[in-house]
Amino acid sequence: MERVDFLPRPTGADAAFPSVAERADAYATVPLLNCLLREVAEPLPGPDRDPEPDRDLDPDPRRVYRLPGGRLLRVRAGRRPAEPEVGTAAGGWHPVGHPELVKLVAEELRRHTGLSNHELPTEMTDSRDAVAALLTARARATPPQDPYLRSEQALITGHTHHPAPKARGGGPHAGWLPYAPEAHARFPLTLLAVREDAVVEEGDTAALDALAEAPPGYRVLPAHPWQLDLTAGALAPAFADGRLVRLGTTGFFVWPTAAIRTVYAPDADLFLKFSLDVRVTNDIRRLWRHDLLELRRTDTAVAEAFAAIGSPAVWLADRGYRTADFAFEELAVVVRDGLRTRLLPGATPLLAAALVEGFPGSPLASTTDPEAWWAAYLDTVVPPVLTAFADDGVVLEAHLQNTLVAVDADGTPVQALFRDAEGVKLLPDTPRPAGWERLVYCLVVNHLCEIAAALAEHHRGLDPWPAARRALARHDLPEIPALLASPTLPGKTNLLLRWTGANGADARYRPLPNPLFGA
Repeated sequence: MERVDFLPRPTGADAAFPSVAERADAYATVPLLNCLLREVAEPLPGPDRDPEPDRDLDPDPRRVYRLPGGRLLRVRAGRRPAEPEVGTAAGGWHPVGHPELVKLVAEELRRHTGLSNHELPTEMTDSRDAVAALLTARARATPPQDPYLRSEQALITGHTHHPAPKARGGGPHAGWLPYAPEAHARFPLTLLAVREDAVVEEGDTAALDALAEAPPGYRVLPAHPWQLDLTAGALAPAFADGRLVRLGTTGFFVWPTAAIRTVYAPDADLFLKFSLDVRVTNDIRRLWRHDLLELRRTDTAVAEAFAAIGSPAVWLADRGYRTADFAFEELAVVVRDGLRTRLLPGATPLLAAALVEGFPGSPLASTTDPEAWWAAYLDTVVPPVLTAFADDGVVLEAHLQNTLVAVDADGTPVQALFRDAEGVKLLPDTPRPAGWERLVYCLVVNHLCEIAAALAEHHRGLDPWPAARRALARHDLPEIPALLASPTLPGKTNLLLRWTGANGADARYRPLPNPLFGA
């Protein structure tokens, strides 16, 4: 059974092997607590240590927070907060399970914002139920042997600061489990043919034509089976009148990556990104028309920036897209660079988010020299992000799911690979202060803070922040001194964003303590 190191402590003879329901509750509680504590709770001074003898060895104390309605909340602290309890009128503490926590969060957000939201609590519950389904499916599945694919499919917790990171639109589990990376899914793509007069494309899409032979007057268009199920009604007329024809399926499997709608075909060494009419975290994951129309411009700017950098760092280019004019967003597919020709010889790529989540074979946990490993990680990831911003005005969305870190045979980071032109911003389209705030959130808060916390948890006594401060200080950017001197960093408020119904791209930030300050 997969080990989960943040589950509630065993309290009975059989509790050392908790049920799927208990594990799902524990997984779903972590990000929900992270959001609540970051965005609306007020920390009260001093740790409140639990006196039970078997917990005295726990390095993470219990801490108390005041919620907007005045209630007190106590949790076991750490990067994965757990065991929430609310204060009682008698002065004691009442344990809060996941269903109660969802209700508590909703009540506190109503008090804090003055707004009601009936959708988000359902998503929180859906996310927890999805985790239970994923845990059950994983127990029956065979993980991929390839460490890269294993890392892409490791994210049971997912986004560590989102209230419903595993929600899948509320549909039946049987509808999405066959396509879930966390369930170690692999599947063939559906192959369609689109009548030539209806094809819309930009950039290099030759890899799509190599997937199959289209009938005369048609072009090949691969489709994600889940998206076809979701849009079946809308596409039925096109199948009926011959604008769309089914060609069968690919003769090979693709593996869904952490992004769910982006798949990797190892045989062809090709990534394909599809539309998916499902809300995953903050957004419906369609390939929106306005993003597709900007794709070539954005990707070209990033590719030119990386060519000028001249380091081992790599941009996995979004080469082009193809779709149909009658279903521009629904059927769009983006062609992305593969890995083999981009990697340093002998290097193994790993998803950065998986290093935080943990997976069998993770070099973050197994390294015997965490200080050297961390220095190598910083040298690999930080310079290309800052250089692209300084020299070319490119704001990479260098968060954990958009960054691959390649390691050598000893597990030492040697190369960073960045992806996803859709999330990139360019100056001066985006004002420089806003671009810098976004860069700091993605690179420092979402990425380096999470890696540093995971590394320090595995290697007690390590202080990762002096090295991080030195790595940032090496760059002659006018914003760096202020970043290092600021007591706060911008933390994205995903819980409030979803509760208030704001657009997913309309990021809002709350000041967080800056570990670089005084490091």
